[in-house]
Amino acid sequence: MHQYTTKYVGLDVHKEKTSVAIAHEGRSEPIYYGEIRTEAEALRKLVKKVASNGESVAFCYEAGPCGYDVYRQLIALGQRCDVVAPLLIPKKPGDRVKTNRRDATTLARLYKAGELTPVWVPD
Repeated sequence: MHQYTTKYVGLDVHKEKTSVAIAHEGRSEPIYYGEIRTEAEALRKLVKKVASNGESVAFCYEAGPCGYDVYRQLIALGQRCDVVAPLLIPKKPGDRVKTNRRDATTLARLYKAGELTPVWVPD
């Protein structure tokens, strides 16, 4: 019997590079995947690698100055993607250290837990 699972991918998107972390269903912590270039071809390769086992994949990233290009590219590739409101991301008190790696990992963990609020993406 084939068991269907979901991978939750947190993206910390910047103009040149995007940090990627993946959380698998279950209790395991997210795994930092690395950085990719913020361009269509790199996203296509990422989708091909992450979705290679027939698992369901869901991507998310924070709304910000990079706009909705990543969202539109992922949707065009047939992937689920949510853009989340940065101010509504739960933060631990005293957690002030911000790195791209940590941001991507936090997004993946919270996305898997259903604790993120998506924003409306204009057409």
